[in-house]
Amino acid sequence: MKKIKNYFKGGPRNFFFLMLILLLGIAVLTKLTDFTRQRKSIAYSTFLKAVEQDQIKSVHIIGQEILGVFKDGTFFETVVVDNPKNIELLKSHNVDFSVAPVSTQFNFWHILLLLAFIGAPIAIWLILRQTRGSSGGGHGNIFSMTKSKAKMFLPSQIKVNFNSVAGVQEAKEELTDVVDFLKNPEKYRRLGAKLTRGILLVGEPGNGKTLLAKAVAGEANCPFFSISGSDFIEVFVGVGAARVRDLFAQARKHAPCIIFIDEIDAVGRQRGSGLGGGHDEREQTLNQLLTEMDGFESANTAVVVMAATNRPDVLDKALLRPGRFDRTVHVPYPDLAARESILKVHARDVKIAADVDFHKIARATPGFTGADLMNLINEAAIIASKTDALFVTMKDIEEARDKIMLGKAIKSRVLSEDEKRKVAFHEAGHSLAILLQPETSEPLHKVTIVPRGGALGITHWLPEKERFLTNKEQMLATITTSVGGRAAEEITFNVLSTGAHDDFKKATELAREMVCKYGMSEKLGHVVYKTDPDAKYSEHTLRLIEEEIKNIVDVCYKKALELLKTNKDKLDLLANTLIEKETLYAGEIYQLLGISPREEHRLI
Repeated sequence: MKKIKNYFKGGPRNFFFLMLILLLGIAVLTKLTDFTRQRKSIAYSTFLKAVEQDQIKSVHIIGQEILGVFKDGTFFETVVVDNPKNIELLKSHNVDFSVAPVSTQFNFWHILLLLAFIGAPIAIWLILRQTRGSSGGGHGNIFSMTKSKAKMFLPSQIKVNFNSVAGVQEAKEELTDVVDFLKNPEKYRRLGAKLTRGILLVGEPGNGKTLLAKAVAGEANCPFFSISGSDFIEVFVGVGAARVRDLFAQARKHAPCIIFIDEIDAVGRQRGSGLGGGHDEREQTLNQLLTEMDGFESANTAVVVMAATNRPDVLDKALLRPGRFDRTVHVPYPDLAARESILKVHARDVKIAADVDFHKIARATPGFTGADLMNLINEAAIIASKTDALFVTMKDIEEARDKIMLGKAIKSRVLSEDEKRKVAFHEAGHSLAILLQPETSEPLHKVTIVPRGGALGITHWLPEKERFLTNKEQMLATITTSVGGRAAEEITFNVLSTGAHDDFKKATELAREMVCKYGMSEKLGHVVYKTDPDAKYSEHTLRLIEEEIKNIVDVCYKKALELLKTNKDKLDLLANTLIEKETLYAGEIYQLLGISPREEHRLI
């Protein structure tokens, strides 16, 4: 139906042509229905007898053929002799009759029927031709179902190179020899070298796997075929394998080139896990892919296959053996330096204020992928555009980051004075716990009691530097900070609220990791236990695990109570100022409480 709609978009001429064919078909079908009504053939003698008994209503005479209707409504036909007395007989019994010469048998309806039979195939051919042209590449109709759905990008269309890909320096270095091979294949063939032809890019979504593959094609200045693993699979058996054959046939014609298969786990999962006893469509497609990846090496053509996935563990082992995808390139989350480079790349086409510090933004976005950072800059530009600003400022970028991480500020949610006071002391407890553990906690950034998403208040802290190892003291400090909000509520109001639910959930999860994952328990020792809820342990072991988790959280909670009780004056001053201003930055808090800021602490 979608294809026919595309045909109607071709203009009034196409619409008129199809309407004419449709009306012609309806007219012919109507006439055919009339022709094919129940019509009984009777003998001439029966006809004469029926006339004499006044059973005939009307007849139509065409030469010696009579088409008539009985008075009961049934139709009949018969052949009579050429006798003038027949007319007299019909008149005498009051039968309505009409006469037509034999030469007029080929009438308008016969012409219309002939035109319909000739026009219908022509109309079908034109529709198929139109839909094929509108779908691009000849893949829009049933006759091209086995054609590959890969999109081909010529070198002139690829504007991406390694300079366009910030970060992932190690991945780019691994792919440099692939670029060299595509540029100078004879350089390797003259010594009999066979370079890796299958490269698997592994990384979480948004880290730049597709962009990296395009950059290789841009650097090598060669054609680039892009397709998703799911594009091979169809409900019809054999179609996926045919598409794989067609893709590699096209690639060999345009060698040297790159075939990029995104989400290859859709077609490359381990065999034997599908339906149909191991002979389903997906497995046939995978078998053909394995064959082609072996075959193009012997064809002596420079075709490199690159694929991307975030689930390398589910791929069939035959895909990963030497001669196929035998080189794995990891595309990790960007580190601090990489995030800063990525932000600068995405900010090239955005009007950024001169005081924007990309290093500070990178510090504020740990765990962001390249796609997240691009979205951050775009969201900041949207926020700045709403206020008709000339440039995107640091304030816009921070608002965009908070919106992405926590949700939009809910200014319409009005808290009662009692609730606002409790939230202020809760967040002040988090903030003060950070400030009072300077050696083990990350630096405070800001605290706010403006509701966002599902949170009534938020305390932000920023990492001073990229951290690859975390020690036990730092993890305990994080738990102490998490429970600091509840401790402040208990000290001030002596009432426990539900606002600390998420804090204790995070504290418990971190304590469980310390006990079960990192071997930081005195009773259980340096042993790793499963942390998933369905893990099966003996009753004794399970009791020890739960006791250790509870002990860690309890110790941290007691520490938070001691810190805040000792500094109750600072807690009251911070909370009351927060009620008045709603949002405070670290610099303001240091000055308010008379605490020396951390040496490496930088504000956004």
